[in-house]
Formats: sequence, C-alpha cells, structure tokens
Amino acid sequence: MKKRTFFATLLLFLLFFNAMLLMISMVLLQDKLSAAKEKASAEHYVIASAFLDDMNALAARGMDAKDFVSERMSAYSRYARNRQNLLAVSYEGGFLYQNQEVLPEDADAFLMENPAEGRQMLVVKTSEEPMIYVYGRLPDPFSEYGFLYGCKISSLFSSWNAMTIRLFLAGAAVSLLLALCLLKLLHSVFEPLMQISSVSATIADGDYKGRLLVKGRDEIADMADSFNRMAEQVEKQIALLWEAARQKQQFVDNFAHELRTPLTAIYGYAEYLQKASASKEEHYECTQFIMSECERLTNMAYQLLEMAQLKEASMEDCAVEEIFAQSKRTMQIKAAEKQVEISYCCKAEHLRGNRELLLSLVNNLTDNAIKASKAGGKVCISAVGTDDATEISVQDFGIGMNQETLCHITEAFYRADKARSRAAGGAGLGLSICEKIAKLHGAKLSFSSEPGMGTLAIVSFPSNPKSFTGL
Repeated sequence: MKKRTFFATLLLFLLFFNAMLLMISMVLLQDKLSAAKEKASAEHYVIASAFLDDMNALAARGMDAKDFVSERMSAYSRYARNRQNLLAVSYEGGFLYQNQEVLPEDADAFLMENPAEGRQMLVVKTSEEPMIYVYGRLPDPFSEYGFLYGCKISSLFSSWNAMTIRLFLAGAAVSLLLALCLLKLLHSVFEPLMQISSVSATIADGDYKGRLLVKGRDEIADMADSFNRMAEQVEKQIALLWEAARQKQQFVDNFAHELRTPLTAIYGYAEYLQKASASKEEHYECTQFIMSECERLTNMAYQLLEMAQLKEASMEDCAVEEIFAQSKRTMQIKAAEKQVEISYCCKAEHLRGNRELLLSLVNNLTDNAIKASKAGGKVCISAVGTDDATEISVQDFGIGMNQETLCHITEAFYRADKARSRAAGGAGLGLSICEKIAKLHGAKLSFSSEPGMGTLAIVSFPSNPKSFTGL
C-alpha cells in the first residue's frame, strides 16, 4: 500500500511538474520570439525608410532608381552581413538584389502573397537555419518595389535550449528532493497503520496486551488512542468471558459433584434393600435416608429454577412488616427443630421491590443463619429505614467464618463445611440467589463474620430506585 501510494503520487507529481516546466519553457520561447520579431520589424523599418529616401533622391535627380538599386544597397548590405542578416529588394515578382542565398522557401509565392502597398508580414522558418523574415512594399511611386529583411535566430534557439536543459535539470533536482520528502511523509503517515496492523495481528493471536504508542495531538494520535481504548475494552471483555466461562465450568463441576453424592447414596441404599435381608428397623432407616436425599435434590432443583428465573420482575411498594410476618411463619418450624430463637425488629415501613423475591431473600438469609447456629442459639432479623436507604440485617451468633470463606460464600455450590451443609440439607445455592435478588433491586449485599462469633448479613436498598438493574 505504501509503495503503491508513493509511486502513484510521484508519477502524478512528475507529470504535472514537468508539464508546468514545459509550459514555462514554451512561454519563455514565445517571449523571446516576440522580442526578436519586434526587433526585426524595427530594423526592417529603419533600413526600408533609408532605402526609400535614397530612391526619392534619385527620382528627384531624374535618374532611374532601378539602375541604382544594387549600388544603394551595398552600404546596407555591409551592415547586414556583419550581423549575418539578409537584405533583398524585389521588383514586379522577382528579386533585383539579395546579399545572401537564404531566401524564404518558395520565395516567388512569398512575394505574390504580399501585393498590398506598405504591408508587412513576419515569417519564422525553423529549418536548418532558423530565420525571421520581414517583407513590405514601398509606397508610391515605388509600389512595384518590395524590401525583404531577414535575421538569423539560431542563437535564440540555442540559448532557449540551454535554458530549457537547465530548467529541467533544476526540476529533476527539485523532484528528487520532493520525492524524498514524500517518502518521509508517507513513512510517518503509514507507520501508525503498520503498527496497528502489527498490534492487531498480535491481538488476533491471543495476546491482548499490545498497545500503540500515541505521539502528538493530530488525527493519527486520536486514532491510536481510540485503538488503545478499543484494545483495552477487548481485553476486558475477553477477561470477563474467560471468567464467565470459568464460573460456568465451576458451576457445572460443582453441580455434577452435588448430584453424584446423593445419587450414589440413594443407589447404594436401594441396592442394599434389594439384595440384603434387612430388618424392619434397617429398612426404615434406609428409606428415611433415601427420602432425605431425594428431598435435598428437590430443593436443589427448585433453587436452580429460581436462579434461572431471576431475570426481571415488577416493582411495587411492599410493607416490610408484612414480609417479616410471612417469613416468620415460614421459618418458625425450622427454627424450632434446631432449637433456635428468632426475633424480628421492624423500623421501616415500605420497601420498593418485588414482594416474592424480597421474601425469598429474607428466608434464604434466615435459613443460613439457622443452619450456622447451635442449639439454643438466637437469630435477629431487623429492618431500619432512613432517608437515603433501607437496611435489612440478619444476625446469628453461630460458628462464624474466616475472611477467605467470606470471599466465596455467594458462589454457587460453595460451602466452607461440606459435611455440615449436606447434613443440614443445603445445596450451596441460597446465598448466590440472595446476591442475584439484591442486584436485581439495585441493592448491596455484604457480610461480616468471625469464627466462633457469628455472622452479620446486611442488605442495603436505595430509597428511590428508578428501575431494576437486571442481571
């Protein structure tokens, strides 16, 4: 591309530049010829006027001017020969006198084409000897006489040729200089494009760290800056895609692991019941375990379905106290089984959001708090409303978590104590669902915990959300 642009631009420039030089040369030649014609015409007039005075003087003396033409022209011929010019006198279609054999081509026709008295004609002959001829008839009573003056202009063409050669040599030097400047200019223009091509190839090969060097403040610099920002966005999007792919793969791996454990247990107990002679007590224990694992799989399926449906929801003004009351009715049985006391404190009136999703959020946080509590423990659920936000907090005083665990608790299927979670019937999806519900409402979900001191979960809702943020 760079070479094609260089040669095409250079060719167009040379054609235009040399055409201009040729036009300048032709204009200069025309100026020189015009000056030579004016000079020849003036010299013709001076010599013809002097010759006419001589003819009038001879006529006044009663002499035949025709007999004295050669004599009178000798003086003028010496002047003309010194300058290598032609002098000739015509009479009735023929020449009476001429000092040189350099008459115009077709001299007879030349004389016949100029019959008018006192008329002049300039003719330029560019043959072996370039000449300017000036011819005119003398006035009465010598109208049958004509005077021809010719001057050589070979020196004019020689000087013009030399000047033209110098002009084109100077033009060649200028063309070479401009070609070098054009090459440097194209290099500076195409260098960013070559860099873009190189960096683009690097990015296409999978290396997204490549960037362009931004120089100056012109359009090229703007293009380089835009390319760098585009590359940064591509790198970020690729990183997000890789992270999403990693999370999806981790989700699939965890889900497969979570399914394998209960299914293996169910299959083992079912095979035992089929092949072994079990007592009624053993039969009951096996079927009870199978039912428990089936219930856990059912809960997992419902939670996965709930996560898949968290895409959009309608907002309304929900009474926080009613959500707490319904959550209390739902969670009271599970708390009683674990011998955990639940207390509710509501200092907020309304919350803008989806009622069913908010109830699911409170239930999941409460369910995790109950699972983390020991027998005889306590779980506190509270809501506080201010002008800026409404906060719902769930506090337990159970086993707690370390900082490493807190960084992963909202990941699907993540559980710090897998044995305890399975024993409690959890699938590791509750807090992941809570986080998605919070994001859907434009809220922020945060946790603070210490081992042995319990965990505090806080969901902060904006007072006037414009719309759901979506997932």
